[in-house]
Amino acid sequence: MPPSSQDTASSVSPEEIARFGALAEQWWNPSGPMRPLHAMNALRIEWACRHLPLQGRHSRKVRVLDIGCGAGLASEALAKAGHDVLGLDASPKGIAAAHAHLEAHPLPTGSGPLAYRVGSAEELVAENRQFDAVVALEIIEHVTDPERFMTMLADLAEPGGVVIVSTMNRTLKSLAVGKIGAEYLLRLLPIGTHEWRKFITPAELGRYARNAGLSIQAIAGMVPSFSGWKESRNLDVNYIAAFRKL
Repeated sequence: MPPSSQDTASSVSPEEIARFGALAEQWWNPSGPMRPLHAMNALRIEWACRHLPLQGRHSRKVRVLDIGCGAGLASEALAKAGHDVLGLDASPKGIAAAHAHLEAHPLPTGSGPLAYRVGSAEELVAENRQFDAVVALEIIEHVTDPERFMTMLADLAEPGGVVIVSTMNRTLKSLAVGKIGAEYLLRLLPIGTHEWRKFITPAELGRYARNAGLSIQAIAGMVPSFSGWKESRNLDVNYIAAFRKL
């Protein structure tokens, strides 16, 4: 997950880093504890790619930062789509698993370059790094200060660049489906993966984005179906949003 245990208000806690680090070796198992991410990954990557810039500001390739990349599930998919990707995570175990998977399963010809780094968003901000697009998928609900985290995402985007965030809405339905159902009844996720009170409503996310100098471009719900996850107008549980830096 993005920030390290030494970081401040917007950081993921050491407990969160340890929790997801412990799952690193199972990250790529589509039937393992990350199976909900595997199930929704095609949709969220396809949606994200539709809202990325057509080309990078400084080169033809779009430079994408995948914050909280875990073991690289989204990073690899973005690279396969032809983008120049940096996957960033604070968990050394997660990044080690990402490297191991990439070594065992090299990207096909035509993919964009893919690199991984152990570190935090704060470190990249301090280095004045910027990207054509910043992607933060299923991570903002794990940080201690989501508004400050959105400001960092904006800082890491080039002027005119895109920030894409997917997360979970804080509704009674998400409590029933995304927390109680997924963790306690169906056991799709390890118990304790999410804290419902930290889920973020679209209105809250929009306010954080505006305060960070971002303008919303699109928003969509993500819902499961018999044929896989699909885009929806229903934002009650999972949703994804694209913002442009002003």
